[in-house]
Amino acid sequence: MSLIAPQSADDVVDAGEVPPTSPPPGNDREQRARQLEPGAMSDALRGWLITLAVALIGGVVRFWNLGFPTDKGTPVFDEKHYVPQGAQVLRNGGYEDNPGYELIVHPPLGKQLIAIGEWLFGYDGVGWRFASAVAGTLTILLVVRIARRMTRSDLIAAIAGVLLIADGMSHVQSRMGMLDAFLTFFVVVAFACLVVDRDQVRARLAVAVREGWVTNSPYGPWLGFRWWRFAGGIALGLACGVKWSGVWYIAFFGVLSVLWSALARRSAGVRRPWLGAFAKDLLPSLFALLVIPMLAYLATWWAWFASETAIDRHIAGTKIPEDGWIPAPLRALWYYSGNVLEFHTKLVTSETNRHPWESKPWTWPMGLRPMLYYFEGSVQGCGGPSCVGAIMLIGTPALWWLSFPMLAWAMWQSIAKLDWRYAAVLVGYGAGFLPWFINVDRQMYYFYAMPMAPFLALGIALALGEVLGKRTDGRERRGTGLLAVALYVGLVVANFVWLWPILNGIPITPEVWDAQKWLPSWN
Repeated sequence: MSLIAPQSADDVVDAGEVPPTSPPPGNDREQRARQLEPGAMSDALRGWLITLAVALIGGVVRFWNLGFPTDKGTPVFDEKHYVPQGAQVLRNGGYEDNPGYELIVHPPLGKQLIAIGEWLFGYDGVGWRFASAVAGTLTILLVVRIARRMTRSDLIAAIAGVLLIADGMSHVQSRMGMLDAFLTFFVVVAFACLVVDRDQVRARLAVAVREGWVTNSPYGPWLGFRWWRFAGGIALGLACGVKWSGVWYIAFFGVLSVLWSALARRSAGVRRPWLGAFAKDLLPSLFALLVIPMLAYLATWWAWFASETAIDRHIAGTKIPEDGWIPAPLRALWYYSGNVLEFHTKLVTSETNRHPWESKPWTWPMGLRPMLYYFEGSVQGCGGPSCVGAIMLIGTPALWWLSFPMLAWAMWQSIAKLDWRYAAVLVGYGAGFLPWFINVDRQMYYFYAMPMAPFLALGIALALGEVLGKRTDGRERRGTGLLAVALYVGLVVANFVWLWPILNGIPITPEVWDAQKWLPSWN
């Protein structure tokens, strides 16, 4: 063993500082640069062909018989809120105008996207659900690309996409005229942008290492304008423009971005990587992941600002003072948002206000309390004397029942092996899960967990990559791993196929309906 002595006083690590992970860049500059650079990707054309093939399969599955079922020609379950509001948006040119009930409790972007489908296909099941199905299909495409970038493996990328296709939660919500498919899509867009930004930052630092000026400052270099992080900020703002729960992803992803910057500086041999991340990355991060999302969120209200008859648009001067330095439209939006916040605050569980299908977040990882969206006790077409039709929102058990093992494995890999991929999955999953524990008295429903599904698929795909083994492993080891992975993916797909009738409202006999409900809590 050889010890590398400090070459100068500058090489001494101060108290409280993390030492570089390898010798100073002057001694192994090329090695350090290679460690920073993202690993080589497989053939780009093949990667895109695989991505598009998986996304195409996902699109066929999501769009199959999209307009069925309806509630006697009307929307089902919570579609009854958002589908009519989408029609208002279409009629009014971008905004709702329902002041009689004021039950418009989410920002407008999701309703505007629903309105696009209604404009294209009319006020029917296909029109209500078209935009959600598009968002669900594009989410599959993004998950494939994210997994490919994380693993540099087309096989693991395809597996991640197949797992998401075969998830009952993602399938049902992508076929509903509701908001959660849009929230999930924009969250995954933001996550994808930050993963690409991470690679770009490390590539820029690798250039600085090779050219020898990365340590000119003890805090490391400025990294320039980061377009992918900027795009991620826009996506986060659009997520908030669908549902306010998008704000948690701003917080979680913002911390993740700064953490990645600090670790990249450390890998580059920067003397004070953590201080460097705060000194040179914190303010740009706040701009890209706080200011930009705020502006993007306000932009989703464009039609409301331009309107004369939207709810509370001209409230300044009546219910709220007209004077003040804040422009009247912004004060009106603040007042309107306060009413919405009050609605959500008062939406609590009580003995007299308990929804039969509500659930609490600790039941979501394993889907212990799914939701019945549609049930018709007398339909035709199952081949038996009596038939029922039902749509139940349920995550595929072969996938969701591995949530806790996946989370435990991801924590181990993140802590013991400092694997950034598992840490990123934990952050994305946690942003959709942990904030709901802040107020457990609030009414909550299983469909709130939809943004967790892509990160569950990514986490399990990463773990399956470990099962598959490394390229340098022996033939028998790789063959055994491939068999295990194939059997598991086949099990998930088979489980999805088994649930297919109650995910799509296909007529079945009462006996089959009873057989579909595996747990007492599913009743």
